[in-house]
Amino acid sequence: MSIEINNESGVEVDESLLISLAGHVLERMGINPLAELSILVVDEDAMADLHERWMGEPGPTDVLAFPMDELRPGGGAGARQEGDAPVDPALLGDVVLCPQVAARQGAEAGHGTEAELELLCTHGILHLLGYDHAEPEEHKEMFGLQGELLESWREVRPQR
Repeated sequence: MSIEINNESGVEVDESLLISLAGHVLERMGINPLAELSILVVDEDAMADLHERWMGEPGPTDVLAFPMDELRPGGGAGARQEGDAPVDPALLGDVVLCPQVAARQGAEAGHGTEAELELLCTHGILHLLGYDHAEPEEHKEMFGLQGELLESWREVRPQR
């Protein structure tokens, strides 16, 4: 996997941990090892600008996902062919994270900023892969998968 991270937030985040997590999620989802993903970490002002410009919503949000290649049933970035081999590599897109918002949400949830950033990164990647949570069935599927991925991540997560 080619996973690039660019931290423009002014806040220190564990970039290598986020790259490892993203690789884990993409591997578990059966994404071609040649796929590319970009993670951008921004401050609240930049996130508010992106949130308003692309979603029409005021203020900063926690995570945004900007898919690049359209995923096609039977031939997209996450599709599998006969023999369970990953198919065509793809430029998946960008996951944008805001650590300041993640810090507040992590404190409210009682699990801290790092765990919140892991959750948000996973959530953003799932959006890039075509998952959504607008409808109850979609919500159940996406958040169930997100939980499974984070649980499997905790089993292999590098300890510092």
